[in-house]
Amino acid sequence: MTPDMTQDISQDTLQKFIFDNAAVKGEFVEISDTWREIQSRHDYPAPVKTVLGEMLAAAALLSANLKFNGAIIMQIHGDGPVRLLVVECDSDLRLRATAKLAEGAVVTDDATLTDLLNLHGKGRFVITLDPLEKMPGQQPYQGIVPLDGDDMATVIENYMLRSEQLDTRLWLGADATVSRGLLLQKLPRHSGKLDQIEQASEAEELETWNRAVMLASTLKQEELLSTDIQTLMNRLFWEETIRVFEPAHPSFHCSCTREKVGNMLKMLGRGEVDEALADLGQLGINCDFCGKHYEFDKVDCAQLFATDTPVEVLIAAGDIKH
Repeated sequence: MTPDMTQDISQDTLQKFIFDNAAVKGEFVEISDTWREIQSRHDYPAPVKTVLGEMLAAAALLSANLKFNGAIIMQIHGDGPVRLLVVECDSDLRLRATAKLAEGAVVTDDATLTDLLNLHGKGRFVITLDPLEKMPGQQPYQGIVPLDGDDMATVIENYMLRSEQLDTRLWLGADATVSRGLLLQKLPRHSGKLDQIEQASEAEELETWNRAVMLASTLKQEELLSTDIQTLMNRLFWEETIRVFEPAHPSFHCSCTREKVGNMLKMLGRGEVDEALADLGQLGINCDFCGKHYEFDKVDCAQLFATDTPVEVLIAAGDIKH
């Protein structure tokens, strides 16, 4: 193992690494400050926090895996007490997340992902890639699949195999203080990753992949949640020759703006907005992610519908407060 593995453990950290002479790469992520920032805005039941925290780690891992300037938005549309989970991560590893529960939802302490989101088998998992700079007429890419799996890691593994045809394994965990994850991925041969390294045989690469997955599968949930990245890497892969890259540092960031909230109102339509204004006098809208409050009066709304500005695709909107 490459000895230079120092990191600033006071920061949220994402660590990339590759196995030498094999098209196998990995990532560890540890998110604590950002996770606590997200939780400070909502008091979710413990099982909801667990699934949302695991999604947070997964979104950071997948975002760091993409050569893409924009945001990855991961959503689960549920048919149980939890109706929606949303995590967004941009190419700078800036994260935000939120959950919506059904009115009067009852969540037991031992609720599973299926209990929360796929009670009647109608849950859906959605990944959206939203480019930062869109070409004229370009829409975000969106993949929608059934919620296939009993835990968050399995759901994403099945999605990646189905949509990207890539062997991907994840180990995810979250509690009230930290969100952590490990990703391993077997890359296509001649993917360019080993341009300056002697290419191993296909059999040798498969052996390395199987060994890496076997070692990572010894990782227990409690160990994942209580052990820092450097210790985990040494513990799991101490016999392997791996190359470690400069760590990145995820952070909390909400991209809500008054313009985006105005676009949300335009999506509702002028009739519905005018009806709400007649009842309320003005509209107060809170961002579901950060809680920031926006006010729109009759003049503001009239100006919205007087312009021909195209309405952007919105992933999650705030609540109109009566």
